[in-house]
Amino acid sequence: MVANVPELPDIVVYIEALEKRILGQTLDSVRLASPFLLRTADPPLRAVEGKRVLKLRRIGKRIAMGMEGDLWLVLHLMIAGRLHWRERGVKVSRPRGLAAFDFPHGSLLLTEAGSKKRASLHVVAGDAGLAALDPCGLEVLDTDLKRFSEVLTASNHTLKRALTDPRLFSGIGNAYSDEILFEARLSPVTLTQRLKPEEISRLFDAVRATLKRWVDQLRADTGEKFPEKVTAFRPDMAVHGRYKEACVRCGAKIQRIRYASNETNYCAHCQTGGKLLADRGLSRLLREDWPKTLEELEALTSK
Repeated sequence: MVANVPELPDIVVYIEALEKRILGQTLDSVRLASPFLLRTADPPLRAVEGKRVLKLRRIGKRIAMGMEGDLWLVLHLMIAGRLHWRERGVKVSRPRGLAAFDFPHGSLLLTEAGSKKRASLHVVAGDAGLAALDPCGLEVLDTDLKRFSEVLTASNHTLKRALTDPRLFSGIGNAYSDEILFEARLSPVTLTQRLKPEEISRLFDAVRATLKRWVDQLRADTGEKFPEKVTAFRPDMAVHGRYKEACVRCGAKIQRIRYASNETNYCAHCQTGGKLLADRGLSRLLREDWPKTLEELEALTSK
């Protein structure tokens, strides 16, 4: 199963949990176990030690900690990075342990599974330094339909690509874009400039409803604990990660498109009028025998 970067709902809940634990607290020390984590040299990492955390902010899929002295610590968890709240002084055990941020009442531990270490830590100064890390995508929960439509149709991309482009929309990735498109009953390969006004309105409503619903659900699941089970594959998702399982709306089997390290899940019956979207791997394998509809697929797999 393909992994995914924590997205807007996950980052929001992470930040809320951090606010309860480190807001107003002094960062006593930062212990790095991986030299590849830190991507900046000026200001130096030691400059944030002994400083209080004054604010926390989400920058796309990044977590930004605003420190005294107009400094920012910015974490990007990427695909496999995760945060944990542990007793102060917890050991940073490699290969998974990357860093620990020590506060008076506990330590924030950063880990990353797998051999490809992609998580990053930046130390930047002021709003200008922070802005340099911001892809400037539209905050979909803080906008209106008109602005959403303008950004969506400014260029002609597939819906999947548009929703997951951080320069267009902030905080949406592979997992929640699948859920949004299912909610909107739209194909992931529909071109944005071919959408009808009513389809754009439906998509706008689905974006907001889906993200709000998952923020609320993750808050409820976490409660007062620190979010430890941050994953893009949740059993009550409608389509994402549910390839070959029954659609919760119509009962048809969920389909997928695989490309590079990503996977798009969709319901052909609910989203594409029964048309199967070409999967690169299977398309190359089956060539002209590639089924075009659910009925053809069922006939092929039942032989």
